[in-house]
Amino acid sequence: MSKHIAIAGAGIGGMITALLLKKQGFQVSLYEKEKQAGGRLAFVEREGYRIDQGPTIVLLPDMLKEILAEAGVSKDAWELLGLDTLYTIHFKDGKKYTKYKDKNTQLHELSKQFPGEEEGFKQYMTDMKKSFEVGKASFLEKSFTRKRDFWTGKNLKTLLRLKAYHSTKKFAGSYFKDERLREAYSLQTLYIGGNPQTAPAMYSLIPYSEHEHGIHYVKGGYASLVDVLMDTLKANGIPLHLSSKVEKIHKKDGRVTSIKVSDETIKVDGLVWNGDFPASAEHFDMKKNYEPSSGCVLLYFGLDGTYQDSDVHQFFMGGNFEQHMKEVFQEKKVPSDPSFYTFNPSVIDSTLAPVGKSVLYVLIPVPSGSHIDWSNEKSFIDRMIKSIESRAFPELTKRMEWMEVRTPNDAELDGLFQGGSFGIAPNLFQSGVFRPQAKPSPALANVYATGASIHPGGGIPIVMQSAKLAANQIIHDFAHHSSAKDVNLNERLNESISSL
Repeated sequence: MSKHIAIAGAGIGGMITALLLKKQGFQVSLYEKEKQAGGRLAFVEREGYRIDQGPTIVLLPDMLKEILAEAGVSKDAWELLGLDTLYTIHFKDGKKYTKYKDKNTQLHELSKQFPGEEEGFKQYMTDMKKSFEVGKASFLEKSFTRKRDFWTGKNLKTLLRLKAYHSTKKFAGSYFKDERLREAYSLQTLYIGGNPQTAPAMYSLIPYSEHEHGIHYVKGGYASLVDVLMDTLKANGIPLHLSSKVEKIHKKDGRVTSIKVSDETIKVDGLVWNGDFPASAEHFDMKKNYEPSSGCVLLYFGLDGTYQDSDVHQFFMGGNFEQHMKEVFQEKKVPSDPSFYTFNPSVIDSTLAPVGKSVLYVLIPVPSGSHIDWSNEKSFIDRMIKSIESRAFPELTKRMEWMEVRTPNDAELDGLFQGGSFGIAPNLFQSGVFRPQAKPSPALANVYATGASIHPGGGIPIVMQSAKLAANQIIHDFAHHSSAKDVNLNERLNESISSL
């Protein structure tokens, strides 16, 4: 008789875990408190427009494809488009730097914009290629439920190789002389809510991966994967209960025995938690002061017309990036001259808006926490729209048919820890072995976790990897549990035979 594993939360991690476990013969049930599955992978939809609400930059395509295939998702159910132009960074002094997938094109761009930096880039790519393969095998693909599995001589050598004791910004300085290039090869920690000035240099694997593996786009929007996964769940007979919050967890002798959902008590053999973990860690007898990731002010636009000459992804740097990061992560105040990121997918995907129209997404890094009441910061939003219009998208206000705003206050109401957009911050002591693991609670033997706050971290492919680690841990634990029962049964049989 198969074991029943309940999964609380039908985000990307919960759905992948369910599919992986079902393939191994487990009975799996998914419970999602919202009216829709997908978690942070969702759309803003309005009047024939559709744009991703959360993640937009698709990295690590091979990991994404491999895990979806392993979960039983048909490769024909979704389409991945590679971008030759990764993105352009616009500095406040007028300098522009475009990143490309092709190495020769990138070297030409460097010789034109930052002459003398070409050799540093070549060395960066050579060194990081070796580091990526080692880091992927040592950290991304392993769980550290047993802490001693992390503290090995091999792993310590890998950490030294990755210069984890340096920040990503300082690490970039080992290869690039110009301050603007150092920012261009360290700002990527913001993808997972980390401060480039303090996030450990192991996260320099992100800007390397952009060049080596490319930046991609899921046709129809990243969140279109949610329907694909829901169809796969249905095809595999996995029940998905929407508007069904896990209200209470019943425990006995160090194990979860049942959960309460909508006044119904459901017996379980194991529980996977796919909610934002720090906000619910008290359920699992884990009390720790986690540091949240940065928050975001997100602006979504429906526009009359298209900006065909614009890249899909762009970054617009403020006058003092270091000061912006200080305001976000230390002073925790409304930024005075923030950098911002724009996503203009309509230039490659006409399905997102009515004919002749387009969608636009703008992300501004801001502090997490509820101490700022963003409903009182209309002047900040107005100032940002003027900046976006003057620096990036001319006549934006004239073309605007609608706009929606999402702030850290909204994120916190949705259950994200302190309104941070990316789970817990990727600082040194919240990375690797220090991050909550696939089996997070030493006090509860049959509780597991997946999501952005769980090792190995944030980003859709990485969250999928956390789901794979959770599924592998469950498979291992229940196989071991069954073996132990078999041994005990054999021992009792032998004792009975001997007594005869």
